[in-house]
Amino acid sequence: MPWRVPPADRKNGIRPDPYAVWLSEVMLQQTTVAAVRDYHQKFMAIWPGVADLAAADDADVMAEWAGLGYYARARNLLKCARAIVTDHDGIFPDTYDSLLTLPGIGPYTAAAISAIAFDRPETVVDGNVERVMARLHDIHDPLPGSKPLLTEHAQALTPQRRPGDYAQAVMDLGATICTPRNPACGICPWRDPCVARAAGTAAELPKKTPKKKTPTRFGIVYVACRTDGAWLLETRPETGLLGGMLGWPGSDWSEKPEPAPPLDADWAELGEEARHTFTHFHLRLKIMTARVANDAIPHRGRFISQSGFRPAALPTAMRKVFDLAAVTLRDN
Repeated sequence: MPWRVPPADRKNGIRPDPYAVWLSEVMLQQTTVAAVRDYHQKFMAIWPGVADLAAADDADVMAEWAGLGYYARARNLLKCARAIVTDHDGIFPDTYDSLLTLPGIGPYTAAAISAIAFDRPETVVDGNVERVMARLHDIHDPLPGSKPLLTEHAQALTPQRRPGDYAQAVMDLGATICTPRNPACGICPWRDPCVARAAGTAAELPKKTPKKKTPTRFGIVYVACRTDGAWLLETRPETGLLGGMLGWPGSDWSEKPEPAPPLDADWAELGEEARHTFTHFHLRLKIMTARVANDAIPHRGRFISQSGFRPAALPTAMRKVFDLAAVTLRDN
């Protein structure tokens, strides 16, 4: 992982870059390492330091974040970088409590940065660590209710020496050996003291409170293309899902969305829905398309020239709409 410093390098005085660690931890929230790796390298190449990121244009950062999901993280990333520059002279705070004062940094991220970047003995508990602790101690109380107890067990094992290496080791143990399914108990370094392995219950832990059925919301999006190839888009409100991102003008997302055409045009229903799943609901978008004249004036949104429009900068849900609608509009 590009943000890590191997123990051998640490012995030679090479320390992790707090900026790189912070960036990785924010990106890794509810996202896999495989998905984050390229994004992290791209961000580090474009904005190699926290001051560079703080000075970046919001739209540029949101565009580079597109596809990674959970876009509030990108907005908080900018707020945090600017707070570090403004309030801390561009230097990352190095304690758990001081990190907690920064925008977008909660208990887990503060513990991870302070342990990994500054080698402070903070307890880092992610989903992997929860699973390891539940099995190590054979805890059958379901999550999320058992989280305080699992954290207590994790804290008891956190060492004063090399806590950053330890934190990453336990997370890696959960990610590669103590996996959700088919844990490789035979090669686990904690095989002998693991109570769940001895009891034969490791594969069924941790237990979780059953999730409620995921609801479905509906929406209508309007995809308009001018005769010169420009596309009608709008910047979504800063708050809420996909906040601050470019998207297609449309209705609210609800059980019965009301039509909300962004301009007067001969709208035609595409006949295909764009479907996307967010954390708490499924979304189904009806797509309306129109070809309009170059002098068309929208009620909302703005036309972006064909050369200035980057489909890759759209969030995934909106890019799915484009992929379906673009073929029809280009053919016409």
